[in-house]
Amino acid sequence: MGYRGQVVERLGYAGKMLRVDLTSGGTSAESLDQAVLRQYLGGTSLGLKLLYEEVSPEVRWDDPRNRLILATGPFTGTRVMGSGTISIVTKGSMTGGATSTQANGFLGAYMKFSGFDGVILQGKSDKLVYLYLHDGVAELRDASHLRGKGTKATEDLIKAELGAEERGASVFSIGPAGENVVRFASIVGDWGHTAAHNGVGAVMGCKGLKAIVAARGRTEISISDKARLIAVVEETFERIKQDPRLRRYYEWGTSRSVANYVPLGMLPVKNYTTNVWPHSEQFDGPYYRSRYELKPHRCWTCRMKHHHIVKVTEGPYAGFVGKEPEYEQWASWSAQIGQTDPGAAVVLANEVNGLGMDTNEACWVIGLVMECYEKGIITQEDTDGIEMTWGNTEAVRLMLRKIAHRDGFGAVLAEGVRHAAEAIGGEAPNCAVYTEKGNTPRSHDDRANWMWMLDNCVSNTGTTETLTARIAPSKRRFSVAGDSLWVEKRAQLVREGGAIPAGDAVFSAEEATNTLANAKGMMQLQDSLVSCYFCLPDRLATVVEMLKAITGWDFSEEEALKVGLRAVNLMKAFNLRNGLDAALDAPSPRYGSVPKDGPARGADAMPAWPEMLASYYEKMGWDRKTGVPLPETLRNLDLGHIVADLW
Repeated sequence: MGYRGQVVERLGYAGKMLRVDLTSGGTSAESLDQAVLRQYLGGTSLGLKLLYEEVSPEVRWDDPRNRLILATGPFTGTRVMGSGTISIVTKGSMTGGATSTQANGFLGAYMKFSGFDGVILQGKSDKLVYLYLHDGVAELRDASHLRGKGTKATEDLIKAELGAEERGASVFSIGPAGENVVRFASIVGDWGHTAAHNGVGAVMGCKGLKAIVAARGRTEISISDKARLIAVVEETFERIKQDPRLRRYYEWGTSRSVANYVPLGMLPVKNYTTNVWPHSEQFDGPYYRSRYELKPHRCWTCRMKHHHIVKVTEGPYAGFVGKEPEYEQWASWSAQIGQTDPGAAVVLANEVNGLGMDTNEACWVIGLVMECYEKGIITQEDTDGIEMTWGNTEAVRLMLRKIAHRDGFGAVLAEGVRHAAEAIGGEAPNCAVYTEKGNTPRSHDDRANWMWMLDNCVSNTGTTETLTARIAPSKRRFSVAGDSLWVEKRAQLVREGGAIPAGDAVFSAEEATNTLANAKGMMQLQDSLVSCYFCLPDRLATVVEMLKAITGWDFSEEEALKVGLRAVNLMKAFNLRNGLDAALDAPSPRYGSVPKDGPARGADAMPAWPEMLASYYEKMGWDRKTGVPLPETLRNLDLGHIVADLW
């Protein structure tokens, strides 16, 4: 069945959300109210509003009544760089709470050009289907011929079926992992762009949906002041190229992060069993980019030198062509599994993308297995004959495929780190890196970054919820020692004297909570606009100026901050109603352990943890003991209607 409808024009918006009932095959469109758009903007915030209203606490993540919401924002499809991004909101499989995860590429822009600001997916199809959006039309098409296909193969086959050129359509799909409901399955599209966190691919697989496709379309987004928007975008781009703090992302993307994180103690090495990694040079952008063949593969309106298709030219995997890994993929498939060949890391990163799994959870699962194998907690008999030794690339490839198909031991690992460790038993739970909510952190060693550890543990999304002060308000709500980010302070300490002494100010509970509370909501604002993290300016005033030029609204910084904090508090309320209380705001024993060596050796966050939590809750306007948002906090954010749900 298909929907064809009129687009209600609003500056910066298509004006319609598409609702798809996969059980009946029915589709309909719902007009977006101007007041709601101004209050929530789009993307993450709008998705959370819908999730809170439509998914009650008794609905499990795999229930057909769960919603999978893909939403754009006012920046999407405009001249703002990287504005092809899509935000996905659902009740996630890893935590059983809300999640918000984003993917760059083209889908957001193309969806908007097809006449829709977003899609609300509900129900479950009795056969495998894909959703095709084009020219104001929404169609559900049979996808049985795509069963078992990887994400890149699915993209190629659908484009061939539609007669679409390479950039003529955007295809985001699940791989075998999503079809087999691997708990950490992801949604992947536009050759390697991934919405990865909290099992959004597992939710999509439960709904019988193989892919979401949007044609390029010819609809233009109406802009209030196009000349002003272009001027601000150009000013921003020039600042990105000139400012050393921003230029590194323009020139290198995240390709320099492995080498940069080693002296900070922030690179995960062999499942946190050590903090020393002498092999970072070959995973550094200047090294591999000068040796491998690279072809730019930019997202919508992006001019950053960030994303490439790469051909490995040396080593055992010479000739392999795939997406250039991001930092987290480099870290996941090098130091975390004790693997020293950059070509092998390229292969494994693309293997995970093709199977449709979150690279972070996958690497922590593999690292757990390798440590348990080394310690004799499991044997080759347990691993179905695969020798899971550190750095064994082909063994990792085999195990990843077994996970994606829930084959043998892979079925145990498909449940994610926490559940796999419990199933293995013995000392395995003490080797597992995760938060007590059930998700894993990104591929970092957060024992050397207390703010990130705190953020992952208190996060409402099932992944990092905050990126410190990337978009900074004109005035901070709380003071930060030295008025600088403490990660930068740590870098200076390391340069001057090597190891960081335990108890130094960079490991201060006060500084960690101040930094986190100051930045809270900024990421949610960005993900409601919606645009790429690396392409947006670092000043909130500039972001607001862009929004005003697009919509014509007289929008203030204070109003923008409220959008982000409203989203954080709405997610928090959703999760509290689903049983994710303060007792779960904690790391696993290994995640919260003390580094034995390396730059952060001896630093122990756990004695300070209770005070960090209480201080963070207080700064957020939440109850200091329970973390429940106070009634006055909710009312100040125009969320007074949910006070009775929590109090």
